[in-house]
Amino acid sequence: MLGPASRVLGADAPDPVLNLMLEKGMITEDEAAKVQAQVNARQTNLAAMYQSEYQPQRTDSIWKISPGIKNIELYGDLRTRFEERKATDPAGEDIELQRYRYAARVGLRGEVYDDFYYGFRVETSSNPRSSWVTMGTQSGSSAPYSGPFGKSAAGINIGQIYLGWHPESWFEVTAGKMPNPLYTSSLVWSPSINPEGLAEHLKYKVGEADVFANFGQFVYQDVNPVQSPTGFFAGLGYNNANQPFLLAWQGGVDYHLTKKVDFKVAPVLYDYVGVPENFANAFTPDFGGTYVGQGAPSSVSGYGSGVGNLSDGYFANQTGINNLYVLEIPFELNFKLNPFDLRLFGDYAQNLDGSARAEAAAAQSINDNANTALSPINVIHSPQTHDTKAYQVGLAIGSTNSLGLVNGTTARKHSWEVRTYWQHVEQYSLDPNLLDLDFFSGQENLQGIYAAAAYGFTDNFIGTFRYGHAGRINDKLGTGGTGTDIPQMNPINEFSIFQVDLTFKF
Repeated sequence: MLGPASRVLGADAPDPVLNLMLEKGMITEDEAAKVQAQVNARQTNLAAMYQSEYQPQRTDSIWKISPGIKNIELYGDLRTRFEERKATDPAGEDIELQRYRYAARVGLRGEVYDDFYYGFRVETSSNPRSSWVTMGTQSGSSAPYSGPFGKSAAGINIGQIYLGWHPESWFEVTAGKMPNPLYTSSLVWSPSINPEGLAEHLKYKVGEADVFANFGQFVYQDVNPVQSPTGFFAGLGYNNANQPFLLAWQGGVDYHLTKKVDFKVAPVLYDYVGVPENFANAFTPDFGGTYVGQGAPSSVSGYGSGVGNLSDGYFANQTGINNLYVLEIPFELNFKLNPFDLRLFGDYAQNLDGSARAEAAAAQSINDNANTALSPINVIHSPQTHDTKAYQVGLAIGSTNSLGLVNGTTARKHSWEVRTYWQHVEQYSLDPNLLDLDFFSGQENLQGIYAAAAYGFTDNFIGTFRYGHAGRINDKLGTGGTGTDIPQMNPINEFSIFQVDLTFKF
């Protein structure tokens, strides 16, 4: 009797009561099958009712993704900040800024099949060295008047857009406006800059060493047309132009001394090719001119006085990229010491053509003062040919796997990091257009200390405190550079900054 019952009821879990009744001859197999069918139907209806009432029916996503997309990631951060800056000139007069600020960065990145990848990010500011917007900048009597709490100071600007290809595990190439592909530091590059052009990356493991190389061909400025008929642009003072590029060659190694200690170093050489000549104020800013780095005498350098009519908006030329051939050597030594991590880090840079840059600056300062069409500037009476180097040395300590919290590159609940460094940047050592605007205001001929502490309140929220103080290195020179926060003071004799951030990272 059990055999037929198993055949009749085997499609679903058999009912023991029906089996017993069938075994005793109380019902037939047909009757048992009908009862079992009714039980199964009732269970199906109850499940459907539960799905309808408590679990909405699943449908296809309204966000259609191409079948060629391997993966996609939404990422970014939202930040608020209170900031105080103060700059003092040699006469003891100062400028102070107290600002409440916000910033947002939102992006998509991922991989597609057949070894390609992509990335796209938008930001709230058009400044390549900052995504911050100052609250209240639209309040006042600007025309047309719109009242307080305006929105036009912030915008949606493309911060990154790039495509890449990695045909092998040891090689990849990226094109577009990309995250900085070089291993570097804030000494040479503002962390907010995303260079444009091409970059190649190679890596290979040899025993305990990770060997790598990075190459960059970055478009510095579009000066088209690069060729034109004679006299076509006579009013601008030039007929033909070069296309300036910043080329970078880097080779490095990350050597794992033990499981808890590793050392990383990667020299990089920067070469500026196709630097245009000075075409009589044809460009703004004037990358093709001679970098001078001087300010105006205090008698004419008052804020809002209207002096300073050169093409890049600064006294003398603060933006020229002439005679730049820079060697940079960033390094770090990492220790995993439970329950915290420790990092000794630093960076050294030398402008190998710095003495020629200093001599050109001194000569140009005299020429500018001789030209009555230009505002007078502080003359460099003797070339300061030894002011050609920059360096940074520091220490970071944090909870396990939390180094980078200060910079927002990692976030974990209850994680913490403390970081400090000393920085020294001489007048003719680095490209002033790439310097970090925070420490110290994107200007050269300054040295000082930086300190920061960060704490992870959750896996997404980070609180950060930063402080920096710097002073002038060589009092025979100005503090050249292109910082846009306090551009009206050169030289800066002392500079200080204080920041408190709250960051939501996703």
